[in-house]
Amino acid sequence: MGDISIKINIADRVYPLRVETDEEEVIRHAAKLINEKIKELQDNYAVRDKQDLLSMCVLQYATGMIKAERNSQNQDIGLEQTVHELDNLLTDFFKK
Repeated sequence: MGDISIKINIADRVYPLRVETDEEEVIRHAAKLINEKIKELQDNYAVRDKQDLLSMCVLQYATGMIKAERNSQNQDIGLEQTVHELDNLLTDFFKK
């Protein structure tokens, strides 16, 4: 698929982008989520400066991403331990 030109609005600013066709939906969805989070922060806090709202939004998303990465790593370690235990059980079983 080829590149296409799109315009994304984030925090009342328009950003022209060239993206892969198959990425357009994801990028538009991400921009929508960012704008919704900014609106939520604006409604819940006495912050009106767009830069502050964007910073708070980025902090929340980055924190969520780090938590998800740690959770994924922990699951991978747990899975690796389970596979190792299963391998030991099977090895012991077939030695008998």
